[in-house]
Amino acid sequence: MTKITLIQNTIDILQKLISFNSESSLNNLLLINYIETIIKENDPQKEAIINLSYDASKEKANLLVSLPAYDGSIEGGILLSGHTDVVPVEGQDWQTDPYKMEQKDGRLYGRGTCDMKGFIAACLAMFAEFKKIKRKRPIHMAFSYDEEVGCLGAKVMAEQMQKFGIIPNIAIIGEPTEMQVVIGHKGCNEYTTEFKGLPGHSSLPDIGVNAIEYAVDYTAQLLSLRPSLKKNAPHDNPFTPPYTTLQVGKIKGGTAHNVIAEHCFVDWQTRTIQDEDNHTIHQHIDNYAEQQLLPKMQQVYPQAHIHKKIISEVNGLPPMEESEAKEFVCRLTGQQQTTVVSYGTEAGIFKDLGCSTIVCGPGSIEQAHKADEFVSIEQLEKCLEMLVQLETEITLP
Repeated sequence: MTKITLIQNTIDILQKLISFNSESSLNNLLLINYIETIIKENDPQKEAIINLSYDASKEKANLLVSLPAYDGSIEGGILLSGHTDVVPVEGQDWQTDPYKMEQKDGRLYGRGTCDMKGFIAACLAMFAEFKKIKRKRPIHMAFSYDEEVGCLGAKVMAEQMQKFGIIPNIAIIGEPTEMQVVIGHKGCNEYTTEFKGLPGHSSLPDIGVNAIEYAVDYTAQLLSLRPSLKKNAPHDNPFTPPYTTLQVGKIKGGTAHNVIAEHCFVDWQTRTIQDEDNHTIHQHIDNYAEQQLLPKMQQVYPQAHIHKKIISEVNGLPPMEESEAKEFVCRLTGQQQTTVVSYGTEAGIFKDLGCSTIVCGPGSIEQAHKADEFVSIEQLEKCLEMLVQLETEITLP
């Protein structure tokens, strides 16, 4: 296939992918069915092994496609991974229809073009090419649901892969890095802490338990940990900022000026550079809640409670100066330099599965999650160049 044909196929596939509204709150089954159709149309001999896995509702699906090596083996090999969900467009000022891709000045606009359907489209365009060759290593393609709300689908997929004995040697996560080779990123963990108090008239504050007041105390205690997180960061850490961060994203509670608040919710997040930081944070705040706040609340109202809910916990990708994935992808892209990022991806999940893992994909994170999201055609071309080189690397002479 010529370079021009390959890029046009990628653009055509991307246009169709963008037409599916796959926001995380919605199901992605039509999109997954479309991907499966492309695979089957280009695989009349049914050589590819297709595995689907679902969430509890059966309304969201992962798709794992494995092209065996020449000897029929699916062990090891290379994994190309991308998530199918996108963030909402509500409240954003788009100049184009976010679910109708528009090409202008060498850019492709639409929700998900950059994050990260552009990479998925490139992989699907290359499937027919991978299918033609005599492969000395298997190729796996993993398309997941709900990355944007906690990498939920990838966790299910990793369990399935372990069950079937599909542990790739190398995993390439195609998040937008401008095709730079990213060898590390922080972990991302999100929590909501609920406070249940006793309502009453604001003129009699001593007979009620104000959930907001205890939530504010809890929040202040959380934020007091920031200096120690900075102080305890490993020396010469490559991240920006070079320490674990902790932030409060939302506090919601109460009903009126003159009513003692019965409920309050605190949404908070950590982005960790080392697992022990998260352990220290939780040990401190849990002890403070149980030993300081809760006894005061229950002294007035025994049914008062504080409940911390895990929204998502996503492991980071610890930077490794030497790894099979780094060496391999640097060779594919012709790069010598690598970098790290502070945002999270599914890379930590595949690293924990036993894959040597890096992040490298088309587009810039600066465009992700914004109105008028785009990926440049030039970036897609660079991604395809990497995948074509991958094809060369795994082809038997």
